[in-house]
Parts: sequence; structure tokens; C-alpha cells
Amino acid sequence: MAEIGEIKSKVKNFWQKHEGQIMLIIGLILVAVIAFEAGILKGKNFAQKPLIIERPAIATEAQNAQNTPSQASNLAPEAPKTAESNNIAPQSCAFVGSKNSNKYHLPTCQWAKRIKPENIVCFKSAEDAIAKGYQPDKGCIK
Repeated sequence: MAEIGEIKSKVKNFWQKHEGQIMLIIGLILVAVIAFEAGILKGKNFAQKPLIIERPAIATEAQNAQNTPSQASNLAPEAPKTAESNNIAPQSCAFVGSKNSNKYHLPTCQWAKRIKPENIVCFKSAEDAIAKGYQPDKGCIK
């Protein structure tokens, strides 16, 4: 019994000597925990949906050999490589236009180079372009 009384008196003396420092440490720990929890709760308000990057499936010859016929039919067919798909006007085109516009340009014109390959219309002459309802672009053709 004497030992328990001795321990109680030592704890009481320690508490009286360091009470201010102990309360300060406890207070700082409580403030840190509350701030952390507040940050978590605030962060839930800014939660965003995950970014999903999808890329199209393009079949290559090696993949087609390994895939079953049902899988191969689900893959997008690879477009044949032509001069138009490289955005280079064919040699027979004196002028080019767009399916989405009524202007025609020289193949070397900056505006002609911006036409998407799938929208290129080829003309052999200016008269051919005019006959199809196109007008000359004032920036390229003077």
C-alpha cells in the first residue's frame, strides 16, 4: 500500500510542476486533429470524377492474327494511306477546297493545309471549282 501512495504523490508532484506544458501539448494535438478532419470534410466537396482516357482500338496485322474473328470485327478498320490522308493534295489537283466551305485554294496555301483530309475536294482547274459552286479565296488566289 505504501508504494501506491508513493506513486500517487509522485504523479501529483509531476502534474503540478508540468501542468501548463502538458495542457499546451494536448491543446496543440487537438487543434491539429480538428484541422485535419476539417480538411478531409472540405476536400470531399471538391472531389472530382476520375479522368478516363480512352483510345480507339486500331487493328494491326499481328493483332488480327491473334484475335478471334468476333474480336477482329469489333476493331476499327485501318484507313488506307493515300495522299489525301496525309493532307497533301494529289498531283492532279491544281486547286483544293473543303466539303464544309465554298472557297477553293492553291494546295500550298495556309488555309488549304488546314483542311481535314476527309474533307478535301480536288479541282483540276479554277473553272472546275467555279462550276461546282466554289469561289476563289482572296488570301491565296489573286
